[in-house]
Amino acid sequence: MTQLLEKTTDLRMIYHDRTWEQFKLIQKGFEGLPGVRLSYYEGMIELLMPGQDHELFGCVIRALLFNFFAQKGIFFLPSGSMTQEREGKASVQADKSFCIGSRKPIPDLSIEVIFTSGSESKLAVYQALGVLEVWFWQDGVLRLHHLRESGYERIERSELPGLEDLDIELLKRCILIAETDPGEAARVFQREILQ
Repeated sequence: MTQLLEKTTDLRMIYHDRTWEQFKLIQKGFEGLPGVRLSYYEGMIELLMPGQDHELFGCVIRALLFNFFAQKGIFFLPSGSMTQEREGKASVQADKSFCIGSRKPIPDLSIEVIFTSGSESKLAVYQALGVLEVWFWQDGVLRLHHLRESGYERIERSELPGLEDLDIELLKRCILIAETDPGEAARVFQREILQ
């Protein structure tokens, strides 16, 4: 009897000294395959296949932010893990991303879940793309970075229009609640943002 195994951990591969053209060929090869994320910057190609736990946190963060934007009347477009690209230079697929205020080719906010591997070294690729804010969720900690002229600066609260009122501690608490009960996390978050 064959038993299906749940893929709970990420699979991540890194290739160095690659050209943009090689990256585009690999990208084309994975076209249309769900669950594969690719990034490219300065000759490095990263291939990531997120596991179930990784996806859980990404979905929870998206749902909580979706709720916040809707409740506060902030115009937003969730752009998921769409490819953000600057031809010949950089390409990335965030776990979740959002345009705020209007549709844009590069989102205002990109969110990365670092579950079993990866790091904030991806800030360089986001800087090359001009993403205003990048948030990293790792081991129960949410780190926010806002793009300045000199590069990303670590911040305690979002500086994006409308998100400056988001209680980051509440968001972190609800993300952690969602690890065992996503429905309860949504209820707690909803209750608190309506007060």
